[in-house]
This record gives sequence, structure tokens and C-alpha cells, in this order.
Amino acid sequence: MTLTGKDLGGITVATVLPFDFEGAVDWAGYEAVLDHCARPETTDCVFVNGHAGEATALSDGERIEVIRRTRDQIGKDRPLLAGVVPTGYPDAIRQAEMAREAGADVAVIFPAEALGGGNASTAAPVRFMEKLAGDLQMPLSVFQFPLASGYGFSTMALAEIAQIPQVIAIKEGSATMLAYEENWRAVKKAAPDCAVLPSNFNWFLAQLAVGGDGILSGLASLAPGLLADLWRACEAMDLAAMRVASDRLHPIVRSIYGPAPVIDMHTRMKEGLKLLGVIENAAPRLPLLPQSPEVIEGVRLALVDAGLL
Repeated sequence: MTLTGKDLGGITVATVLPFDFEGAVDWAGYEAVLDHCARPETTDCVFVNGHAGEATALSDGERIEVIRRTRDQIGKDRPLLAGVVPTGYPDAIRQAEMAREAGADVAVIFPAEALGGGNASTAAPVRFMEKLAGDLQMPLSVFQFPLASGYGFSTMALAEIAQIPQVIAIKEGSATMLAYEENWRAVKKAAPDCAVLPSNFNWFLAQLAVGGDGILSGLASLAPGLLADLWRACEAMDLAAMRVASDRLHPIVRSIYGPAPVIDMHTRMKEGLKLLGVIENAAPRLPLLPQSPEVIEGVRLALVDAGLL
């Protein structure tokens, strides 16, 4: 199906990917994860092969299989987004074409390595996306990195990229509220139909209060119902209900994103899924490492506090 930004509203779950005790993909466990987090009553879209799914630790074949199995399980009517994490332009084309052939509706383009380090001009990412859009002729989304990483694009670049017809969404992860609001306002002024999907994990309520077309988060792998409650309250413009939902989310947010290093957030989500009985093994692939007993206990207490365990 050919999608627009309006089709990507609501909750988009960035799926985690479990492995077995030997380190192979646990496909039965992944099916159970989708049963938990991709139910139509809580989740509108599914995003695979991103940070949450440890895409850079997967082979091409594994990434393709993730897309195929996800499409088979969620059906053909819900949008399926797939991450493209390229070293450069040829690699971006190769990965996006593989994702499309496997069943993805939208290619979510991560910044190419050459554009990192804070050295890229505004023109570089715009030209990269313009050429990619022209060559692929498929719906695209931009994966906006935290600005502190050196890979996040400027507000001006995002506003220009949003005007490319094939770019239907921006996954907004600048990691500051100031940048989020600046980007939201600039993109919506330049390209009103381009969906802005907040994913700055410490400020779910604040982002939606400023404005957002949905929520895209790996946390939906663990607590899809709580994020759906927050989104529904936002749609109803019910601040009191948004605060109630945010209060329930808060202990989980802090247990997942609070301890250093934050890159372990998705492993902590898998620890939560293990505690809930969804998967058997929470261990990631290297270079990520298993979590300490203290961190796991923090996740357990947060799930109890939120009423999920």
C-alpha cells in the first residue's frame, strides 16, 4: 500500500528482538513479543530493524526475515516500517530495496556515517534524501538522532527534507525539548502532511502537549497499553487523563532510561518482557551487555508500581 503521513498516526512500536541462549534469533520469542505489543487495540504501526531490534548486530538475512515474519503476523493492512542503517548512499539503496521486497511499506533512513560528527552542512542530508527519494520512489521516514550525538540534523535540514514528496514522517529523537518544539513547528509550517512522531523518551507528555502525530517508541514493546492511554488522552485533549497516564508510565520510563549507559535501554525492555513471561532470555548481542541484578530489580519494581506485574 502507498502510505501518507496521516497513515502513521497513533502508536508505532519499535520492536525488540529476543535471542536464544546460544545467541541465535528466538523466532518463537519474537512472535510472542508481537502478540504482546502489536495488538490492534493498542498499536497502529510496527517499526522493525531499528535500535530496539539491534539492527546493526543482525545479518542482512536476519533483517529480511524479521520483516517477513512481522508482515505475516500483523497482516497487510497495518503499516510496517523498517530501519535502514547505511554506511553511505549505495548501502542505503541496497537496504531499502531489500526491505521493500521483504514487505516493508516505509524505509526509515538513519543518518549515513559520513554525515556524522556534527560536520555535515544543512545541504548534505537534504541532497542525500532527495536523491534517495528519487531513486527509490517509496515512502520514506527520517530517523532524527539526538543532537548531542553529532548525527542529528538541524531544524532547517529537517524542514527541507519534510518537503520531499516521498518523505512522509520524521521520527523525532533530538533528545531535548527545545529542539523538539523547534523542529515540530518548522516541519509543520513547511510540510503540514509530514508526520512528526515524538520518541524522546523522557518527555512523552511534554512532547504531545507541544504537538505530535503519534508516538514512536521501543517502550511500546514493553508497555503498549500505557502509551496508548497517553495517546488517546492526547487526542481527546484531556490534560488530566494525560497526566494520569504519564504518572503510570513514569516509574517504567525511569527504570528503562535512567541508569547509565542509556544504550542499554532496549535490553532493559527485554528484561521487563522476561519478567512478564513473554520471552525466556533477555540477553542482547555484543557489543551490548546483559544488565546487572540491581538494574533488573529496578525494572521489576517499576512494573509492579505501574500495575503491570
